[in-house]
Amino acid sequence: MNDTLVILVVGLTPRLVGEHTPHLQRLAARGGLRPLQTVTPAVTCSAQATLLTGLPPGEHGAVANGWYFRDLSEIWFWRQSNRLVAGEKIWEAGRARNPDFTCAKLFWWYNMYSTADWSATPRPMYPADGRKLPDHYTFPADLHDELDQKLGTFPLFTFWGPMADISSSRWISDATRHVMTTRQPTLTLTYLPHLDYNLQRLGPDLSQPALQADLRAVDALCGELIEQAERENRRVVVVSEYGITPVSDAVPINRVLREAGWIAVRREQAREQLDPGASRAFAVADHQVAHVYVREPADIDAVRTLLEGLDGVEAVWGAAEKQTQGLDHPNAGELVAISEPDRWFSYYYWLDDARAPDYARTVDIHRKPGYDPVELFFDPALKAPRLSAGWRLAKRKLGMRQLLDVISLKETSLVRGAHGRVTDDPDDGPLVISSEADLLPPGQIAATDFKALVLAHVFGSSGAGGGHSAETDEYRQAMPSP
Repeated sequence: MNDTLVILVVGLTPRLVGEHTPHLQRLAARGGLRPLQTVTPAVTCSAQATLLTGLPPGEHGAVANGWYFRDLSEIWFWRQSNRLVAGEKIWEAGRARNPDFTCAKLFWWYNMYSTADWSATPRPMYPADGRKLPDHYTFPADLHDELDQKLGTFPLFTFWGPMADISSSRWISDATRHVMTTRQPTLTLTYLPHLDYNLQRLGPDLSQPALQADLRAVDALCGELIEQAERENRRVVVVSEYGITPVSDAVPINRVLREAGWIAVRREQAREQLDPGASRAFAVADHQVAHVYVREPADIDAVRTLLEGLDGVEAVWGAAEKQTQGLDHPNAGELVAISEPDRWFSYYYWLDDARAPDYARTVDIHRKPGYDPVELFFDPALKAPRLSAGWRLAKRKLGMRQLLDVISLKETSLVRGAHGRVTDDPDDGPLVISSEADLLPPGQIAATDFKALVLAHVFGSSGAGGGHSAETDEYRQAMPSP
């Protein structure tokens, strides 16, 4: 077996690999770079589940970053149990080929209760007094304290939100290098989210100094990981789940459904809460894709007609289109809306901001019934946003209940980059870079073939190693013709 490191660099595209990413460019030069043909929706949970199982979302079940759990009548985002993902995982396939195969899965999603040998993932603590404390979850459990002792507390508040920066990716990179050194896994999977932040805040315009700095920063982390992998005689694969493209504003899909009378709300202390179990139809917005759940089959055509006429909607898929697109699963909505390239879907369902739920102005990825990229920005109306946030946090530390309400409800146009739909140009989509040129097929690589590609790196021979193993030949025969 060949020990292999897989680095997932969020948002990395062929167009972004160049002068600001010298380490990645060198890896591509000595090996190869290919566009990745991703899945719909091209979002974290769906794409990662496909990369690790070789199945489309319609088979593995992770149809978005969150969906409507019909038996609970509740919308849940960013669940973490690996048992939500059907199909044989890459580490299970590796172990079936060789019982000595081991895997460390570090910060890829659905990372709790998996069958990987070692894992770590963000997991805040929620004490009974209402606080949210930075933390992470590991298996085995003692790895948690080992990483804390070596690296300090996981910097959760820089992993997402208006303060998101390179420090969370740095922590993950350092944890990965420690695990590779101390555990020596056959396959190491790691995740660097840093590019995701400013690509959504600013868009993918490479002339922006902030984006150039981000590329250099994440490339430096990749350089450290690649250098260690080379010292330890590991093969290296770099992958991304999606590409981020420019957008102008959001499509208020739930407000349109609300105005048409399809959505039900309940009043709690003068604020409106979405009541999905009582709604005839509602959308679970997730970047540029929205699953639309319609309670009664007789209403599907009317809802579809309404959404097809909505400004910013490119397509609305029904049962036939979902089947064709590999998204036909019970977790999916009866309809799936795809935005125009320069738009994305907001989750907002209230018509009066005075009645918005209290979590709407906070960073709260679990309570919100949809994805909210505006969480990446402090409210422009705040004169001193970091001071305002610090003051609120200080009051919390003193034991006071304090809402960290620093996110705008009016500034969806702040968001300049989004993803979810398959990009029109492969150079703007995700990619695969490999240290092993002979293992890369010509043309695009399908996301459903990535699992086989990585297993070929572990079990196959190529390049200076000489010859081809049965596993390498099996992988190549499975690849589509160019």
